[in-house]
Amino acid sequence: MSNTNTIFGWVLASGIVALGLNSVSDKLFSSEVEEFGYVIEAAEEGAAADSGPDFATLLANGSAAAGEAVFAKCVACHTIEQGGANGIGPNLYGVLGTGIGEHAPGFAYSSALADKGGTWDYAAMDAWLASPRAFANGTKMSFAGLSSAEDRADVTLYLREYGGGPPLPEPVAEVDVEGELDGAGEGPGQTEGAPVDPAEAAGAMGDEQPVSEDSPLVNTGE
Repeated sequence: MSNTNTIFGWVLASGIVALGLNSVSDKLFSSEVEEFGYVIEAAEEGAAADSGPDFATLLANGSAAAGEAVFAKCVACHTIEQGGANGIGPNLYGVLGTGIGEHAPGFAYSSALADKGGTWDYAAMDAWLASPRAFANGTKMSFAGLSSAEDRADVTLYLREYGGGPPLPEPVAEVDVEGELDGAGEGPGQTEGAPVDPAEAAGAMGDEQPVSEDSPLVNTGE
């Protein structure tokens, strides 16, 4: 009986020791990270990319012919020829410069567009072509938009070919910084007067130079 009690005692003691070691191990080697050493900041999804040239510059360098190819995405809903019929979307002849939501009389514009106000200037057309829903939330137009600013400029020029539009905006000119210091080798250059002969200039260096009598370097013999 005493041997049995001894065995049970050792087993119980072993269990207690094992439980204690397990608890200590959990505290020392816990896999749970309570605090990161540092945080890696990633760019937000959908962050704007470099804006690139302004829209006026893209218009100045764009192509109506290239815009015709991009406009192929629009022909399922729009006509562009003068006198063309309205379809799912209004006829777009002469749209540039007209009131937003007022261009095609009788067309059932959405209230989001009809109440937008303003005119179809180049800035408005750029914003509309980029994202119709962002420009006029609630518009019936389901087109997602053109992500390429170059494509938007080309389509705008193509629209301008049919019915004209306001004068094209001037591209943003680069500002010249005035008052910069002259670079190496730059400066006012040779001053006015007769050119100096190099040989004459070299000989003049050996001539005795006049010294004022009041100079402390003059030996008066006193």
